[in-house]
Amino acid sequence: MKNNVLGKVWKRLLNILFWSIISAAFIGPGTVTTATKAGSDFQFQLLWALSFSTMACLVLQEASARSTIYSGLNLGQAIKYHYMGKKAQIPVLVLIVGAIILGCAAYEAGNILGSVAGLTLVFPNLDERIIVGAIAVIAGLALSLKSIRSIANFMGCFVFIMGFTFITTAVVSDPPLEEIAKGLVVPSIPDSPGAGLLVLGLVGTTVVPYDIFLGSSVVQKDTTVKDMRIGISVAVILGGFISMAILCVGSEMTRDYTPEALKELGGFSYKLLSNTLMVDIGPWAVYIFGFGMFAAGFTSAITSPLASSLTARSIFEKKDADGNSKNGKWFHVIAYVVLAFGVILGFFQKKPVPVIVAAQAFNGLILPFVAIFLLMVVNDPRIMGKEHINGLFSNICMVVVTWVTLILGTVQVTKAALSVVEDASFSPDALFMIATVFSLVVTVLISWRIFNRRRKVLALIEQEPVSSDTVA
Repeated sequence: MKNNVLGKVWKRLLNILFWSIISAAFIGPGTVTTATKAGSDFQFQLLWALSFSTMACLVLQEASARSTIYSGLNLGQAIKYHYMGKKAQIPVLVLIVGAIILGCAAYEAGNILGSVAGLTLVFPNLDERIIVGAIAVIAGLALSLKSIRSIANFMGCFVFIMGFTFITTAVVSDPPLEEIAKGLVVPSIPDSPGAGLLVLGLVGTTVVPYDIFLGSSVVQKDTTVKDMRIGISVAVILGGFISMAILCVGSEMTRDYTPEALKELGGFSYKLLSNTLMVDIGPWAVYIFGFGMFAAGFTSAITSPLASSLTARSIFEKKDADGNSKNGKWFHVIAYVVLAFGVILGFFQKKPVPVIVAAQAFNGLILPFVAIFLLMVVNDPRIMGKEHINGLFSNICMVVVTWVTLILGTVQVTKAALSVVEDASFSPDALFMIATVFSLVVTVLISWRIFNRRRKVLALIEQEPVSSDTVA
């Protein structure tokens, strides 16, 4: 009896370790940089963006993995099936794969540059190109592993080490709990340059588009919905908690600085962060934070190429009569191309902060489209089966997530357009209201079309019960 209980506990721990690949994917240098910068620029005012994006990530990751368990198709395959026989199929699939690969490449650049920045906090005299080369070799060897579970478990260990380092640093910095509580539940976008971009970046670095595809692609054949939900919940909530801890550490940087004094110091930088940690907490904090940032970058340097390869494979893979892949080697090449992109930028020693923040914002723009495609899939009875299509609560959560991400994306696109034409007639409040209404209309129209199609397909299934089987 005792051995049986221990066996179940061990199985659950391995399940959590496996699903921590989700945390490893979205907690990279992008998260560290964006969250730290959000804390340094606006203290705890943007914590709500992390609490929202953690819940949004949980909703979308659960829906993506659940659709794979019930249908037997990962997200890329399910989207392909959804558009089967339609003229829009090829353009949609090319758009998805292109956006995911570009997003992964943008992330990879930030992963390499950020992990280098983490180690240089600890070893300031070490040649950065040596670090880049070492990361490239180790990441390349990890990607050569054939077992997804082996890769996931390997990175899961790094996630727990990373979480311990960031949370320890945050606790020792003794942040004000009242301000944290307010920041977590009161949404606000400060009327300052870069605030909106940081909000979009915080969402984009937590609810990562390629991570949603990755989560569905790594589902094992023997995975149950219950085990999946436990694993994903622990992984995502832990990841969100780590991100919030990083923001709290960032707030420590500017707690004793006026905006003018910070501007004279050149604003946010890893050097300023290192000096602040050393003075306020002690030299050991720099080492812990630096190693944590390196771990974040290293794990994400593996998951970004892996996700791009798995997404492309899920959509464009061709198999022979025996079920063997006819073009599998090309998808492996994609992973190494994405890795090479980050390595090249690393060797050129580009400044990491602008690259990382821009990558988060770019992925934040892709996110609404991925959320819409996922909403289509989980409400398609041909894919999910009549018994497993999305329920009311899950649909409400997914529609709200889609709406909010559309708002953030619309605001940033509009701001970029207005800056090009040099039109300053719109106030931030007016722009936000317009984006909110526009995004609401778009979300309602898209949702109505999805649910109307669901109703019609269900009616057909009622007439032909045999067609209610899943496509697995």
